[in-house]
Amino acid sequence: MKVLGIGNAIVDVICRVDDNFLIKNGLTKSTMKLIDENEFKKLSLNLKIEKTIAGGSVANSIVGLAQLKNDVSFIGKINDDKFGLRYEKSLVSENVKYYYNKKKENIPTGTCLILITPDSERTMCTFLGISGKITPNDLKDDEIKKSEIIFLEGYLWDEGSPKNTFVKALSLKNKSAMTLSDKFCVDRHKNSFLNLVKNDLDIIFANEQEILSLINGKSFEEAVNFAKEQKKLIVITRSDKGSIAINGAEVVECHSLKNLKIVDLTGAGDLFAAGYLHGYINKKTIKECLEKGTEMASKVIQIFGARLT
Repeated sequence: MKVLGIGNAIVDVICRVDDNFLIKNGLTKSTMKLIDENEFKKLSLNLKIEKTIAGGSVANSIVGLAQLKNDVSFIGKINDDKFGLRYEKSLVSENVKYYYNKKKENIPTGTCLILITPDSERTMCTFLGISGKITPNDLKDDEIKKSEIIFLEGYLWDEGSPKNTFVKALSLKNKSAMTLSDKFCVDRHKNSFLNLVKNDLDIIFANEQEILSLINGKSFEEAVNFAKEQKKLIVITRSDKGSIAINGAEVVECHSLKNLKIVDLTGAGDLFAAGYLHGYINKKTIKECLEKGTEMASKVIQIFGARLT
């Protein structure tokens, strides 16, 4: 495999809401909140579901890479239930090799309510379900060793089995990439993420908010200087300000595309990472990688959901 993704196997349940819904339920716009099964049921009680699709941050990126005709695979834990079957079918139909053998579990397949407000921002409420119980034994060691790059998500870094799984995957890899996932995720695991960035990872994806949180920075210049010091590839998206890749002393910028009809920002970062990694594994220049990431992100935000069809 060119890229093997390891992440939370989550079924996305996409709904439109107004800002009052977020306020009433104490939700912070544009962030991800972990919830339990009861909270999930309570929040979804009066919502009209617009779309249900297999998701998860890294899984979305892996599907994007598959759609660009790359050989890719994914490991994520699901239950042998209705959502689990739908999840597996969704990945396999996109030519992603799914390296996980599902079985009957006491906990259901993970689900994520993606709440889209009129400004196209997405706020996520995630019930991890069985995906949050991934263990080192769920990994396919030989497949990790044979993969050119493993791609991990910050969302996976939780105490217990998921963290141990993350660490084991890193011990088996040839080259590793990771997305910092979400500012709140960075806030929860700041010291651990900083250690991973400095010592264990080869490629890091982050948005401006996440990288500044990671380093307790006040200005973007601080983030660039930090990235230069690491002497590895750090790729930062900046919304309408474009994107930037720092590889040691080399700094390459790419403008965002203008005049887009934005429908839903879900999956923008995931598809950007897919486009960038596509360029990377196909030996393109950093500029070309950024341009492909920008192209993919621009396409997905003009449709509903995190998948290009």
